Amino acid sequence: MTARERLQTSYELAFYPPRLNATWQRIKNGEEEEGIRELLDTALLLHQALPESGFASQRALQRLAVYQAKSRAFGMVAFLRNIRTELGCPDLKQHVVPGNLVRDIGLPPFCRSRRSCSA
Repeated sequence: MTARERLQTSYELAFYPPRLNATWQRIKNGEEEEGIRELLDTALLLHQALPESGFASQRALQRLAVYQAKSRAFGMVAFLRNIRTELGCPDLKQHVVPGNLVRDIGLPPFCRSRRSCSA
């Protein structure tokens, strides 16, 4: 997996509920993916406080802030913490999103049915 693919996957785990749910189902079924712990760590880091400097662009910072705000309705932070606890991952010591993780990354459409997604 390339660095870009890892970052995309981390964003999806952090802010796209279907991806996190599917990953949790695979973990519960004993199909843990290689490197999933690092991806979950990065996903949880994306929910930390926004950086003051070192980020790619203002647009990327704003998009990350919007993702963080919208994900609160789905309890993504608690879900990520619970999965990491289940896997025996230690608590994160960092409380700010690293600037290098702030990128203008788009997520797949999130809606109930394909028909309403294309509208």
